[in-house]
Amino acid sequence: MQTPSRSGRQWELDALRGLMLVLMTLTHMPTGFSPVLSQPFGFVSAAEGFVLISAVLAGRVYGARAERLGDEAMRSALWQRAGKLYLCHAALLVLAFTLIAWLGVVRHQGGVTGLLEYFFIDRGAAVPAAFALLYNPPLLDVLPLYIVLMLASPWLVAHGRRHGWWGLLCASLLLWLAEQWGLGAWLHSGAQALGWPVPYRDMGAFRLFAWQLLWVVGLWLGARRAPWPAVRWWLWLPALVLALATLVWRHMVGQDPMPGVSAVAALFDKWSLGPLRLLNLAALVLLLLASAPLWRALPRPRPLELLGRQSLPVFCAHVVIVLFTLAFFGSVQTLRPATTDALLLAAAFAGLFAVALLAQSRAQGRRLLPRLSGALR
Repeated sequence: MQTPSRSGRQWELDALRGLMLVLMTLTHMPTGFSPVLSQPFGFVSAAEGFVLISAVLAGRVYGARAERLGDEAMRSALWQRAGKLYLCHAALLVLAFTLIAWLGVVRHQGGVTGLLEYFFIDRGAAVPAAFALLYNPPLLDVLPLYIVLMLASPWLVAHGRRHGWWGLLCASLLLWLAEQWGLGAWLHSGAQALGWPVPYRDMGAFRLFAWQLLWVVGLWLGARRAPWPAVRWWLWLPALVLALATLVWRHMVGQDPMPGVSAVAALFDKWSLGPLRLLNLAALVLLLLASAPLWRALPRPRPLELLGRQSLPVFCAHVVIVLFTLAFFGSVQTLRPATTDALLLAAAFAGLFAVALLAQSRAQGRRLLPRLSGALR
């Protein structure tokens, strides 16, 4: 990959994050295409790629800020970003708990009422828990994970800069391993014994103690600010074999790697980042690095870059579009003509690009105003 720009960004990372947003939309839109298009590259979803790439970008951007302006400036910037993420999440919660919930009940849409099941069971506990990031319905559970990881990032980046990353990486790996043995569920059972009302499954599908590993590794890779290493043949060749095997396996049997065998499902589990799932992801990352000279020679994917640069408004827009689609057209179980599903996807992507263009226009306007002000002086 290219050397990082002065801002810490790379167009390749923005394009990859844009691709992850496209895959998320294809997965979450309740169409007949979703079962085939979800996890298209093996037993790895867009969420893993999105979190890892976002962490790399955060490491680059905020690590560079710490080098230029110090840890305090880096901490302030990260916390401001976390605050912005929280405001976006709060707005999505308000929409989901009011208009979307009402539409789901009035239109008898099980996809919506099932999505907000705990809200309908105990609103008094669900609403404050949701705004405290402790109740996270499906589709609304990515941003809370992102917010918590962003809040922890100032300490992680500062510690990594001063004392190195190996201790943090080892601690992160141990936390991931503990989650494979049920650390989160064990802590929840203790809290439940003390009267905590929210069921474990309603606290969000993404297990924080597992997914923090991707974030810490991504921060480390981004904060290194070094050229991406060349991938030797003795690494990319096994990675290619593994990636092809899991690709064929996934499309032959579906998203459950071995139906009816829970032990194998646990090894590929998405929510706790099972070990074979991580291995599948590592193989894809190695292949991506090994093929960098090839895809860098191709024309730059400007539309994907646009989506990736404006990832927050695009992500929020995709959630809003999916919620309204569920409320008006039903879940993926609803039988519709393929042409209707294709039109729904086309409208969804038109909306995402419109939001991205509007967000970019506003960002460019904000950057232009100080320059005009300086020129007028």
